[in-house]
Parts: sequence; structure tokens; C-alpha cells
Amino acid sequence: MSSYEDYDRISESYDKTRLPVGADIIRGCLLRAGKPLRHLRILDAGCGTGNYAQAIIDKVGHITAIDLNPKMLRVAEEKLAAYKERGQLDTCRAGIDALPFGEQVFDAVMINQVLHHLGDTPESGYPRHRRVFMEVHRTLRPGGILLINTCSQEQLRHGFWYYSLIPEAAQNLMGRYMPLDQIQTMLHACGFLVEEILVPLDGLLWGDTYLDPFGPLKREWRDGDSVFALVTDEELSRMAHQIKTMDRKGELHAFVREQDLQRNRAGQVTFVFARRNWQGMKRRPTWVDP
Repeated sequence: MSSYEDYDRISESYDKTRLPVGADIIRGCLLRAGKPLRHLRILDAGCGTGNYAQAIIDKVGHITAIDLNPKMLRVAEEKLAAYKERGQLDTCRAGIDALPFGEQVFDAVMINQVLHHLGDTPESGYPRHRRVFMEVHRTLRPGGILLINTCSQEQLRHGFWYYSLIPEAAQNLMGRYMPLDQIQTMLHACGFLVEEILVPLDGLLWGDTYLDPFGPLKREWRDGDSVFALVTDEELSRMAHQIKTMDRKGELHAFVREQDLQRNRAGQVTFVFARRNWQGMKRRPTWVDP
């Protein structure tokens, strides 16, 4: 369950905006799992409406999709019903920090744009992130793959043109995303080897609708980015006033182009490709609370 977003409501409109950006990266990384794709058992941890599972399920052996929100999970089940009937998909309502599975069950685990919903803060030392990584380590086979889809701090600063219109909410959101260097350090402490960091520079989470200068004025468009769950009524009103004022002055389209310039360099999402490293270890990895 998200620590701040109302996915009971968002489930009704989520698929109208969001795309599974980087699905090709996921498929490419899975080719390095050490066995044929058709034999892979994959956990989609925090599957949401099943967009990423849908993007890869035709290529892999089996996907177990879990989410803590029942309405998001129901959408995923409806979307992937044919695969569930064929026995290629299982679903389960569960949190990603307490996986209801045995040890060494999966060949790969993917966590797509989920970690920032855990409610951790830099001050807390990200304890729930740590529990998630340890749970993934426990359920992955030796040498198994972990794929984390997240946003870097640079992407949060430069990858979304409208964040400059909602600076308080954007700053709040940045604190919920664990920085990449800290993710790598924690993964290593939890028994993983980070093999690669990948950024799809041409990937847009909204596709063509992302550059709609009036998008932030539409509730359905805003539902595609959980940052708007952190926007106060006052900040939302201020953002709407700025957009309407720029439009009236004929400045809005130029503003969007200018704010979007650095996104072409930073991208919007980052994939962390890690491998479970238990082979040759004398004991299971542990983590000491700071």
C-alpha cells in the first residue's frame, strides 16, 4: 500500500496515462538470467495494474504478480485473465517487504516504480527498503536477477517539465526516492552485486501525452504521477494560475520546451540491474541498523 497515494481511486484511470517504459530493458536483462526465457519464473513485486507483466509475459515462463492494493491487483487480473487461465500467471495480495513465498523460488524479481511508496525517509535510513531487498534475496535463486525501476535525483530535478510548477511537492517526492548510490550500497550489504545501471533516454512515462501543456490541469492526467498526491490545494491552485497566465500571454508552449530540455539528457527512469550473490558466501548476508 502506498504511504501517500490513493490507489483505490487511481486504479480506475491509471492505465489511461502510464506506459511500461523500459520493458525492452527488462527483457534484455532477463536474457542474462542463465536459462531460456521460457523457463524463467518471475516475481512482479508491486505489479500495480500489471502493465510491466503484460509487456513481458509472452516471452517468459511464469509470472507471479503481487500488490497490496486490491483494486490495482483486480485491474491486473482482468487485463491478464487469459494468462491466468493458462497457468502462466498467479496473483496474490501482498506487500513487497513480507513476501509470502519460500526460499529460492524465483529466477528474477522486478520492482517497477514502487520503492518510493514505502514511506521511508533519509533520516530513517530506509529500513523498509532494506527489508524489501532482504526478502527479494531470500526468494531468489543463487545468481537470480533483481531489476529495480526507479528515478534518480537528477531525473526528479530535470526529467519532468511541470515539477518546477509544484516545487514543494517535488521536493517532498525527492525525499522518498532513495538515491542511486545508497541503493547500490544497500544492495551490496544485502547480498547483491550491481551489474549495470541503465537509463532509457527516449522513454516517456505518459507517451505523447506527457508534453500536453494543459495536462496538469486535468485530474486524469495528474493521476499518472503520484507527485500530485503530495500537492496541497494551495499549490495546485497556484500551478493552475501559472499555466493559465502563461497560456494567455502566449508563453506556455515555450515554457514547456525550455523546462523539458534537460529531460533528453537525464531521462525519466533508471533501471538497476543486480544479481543475487550467495554463491561462495559462508553465511547469509545481514544488515546492521544504523
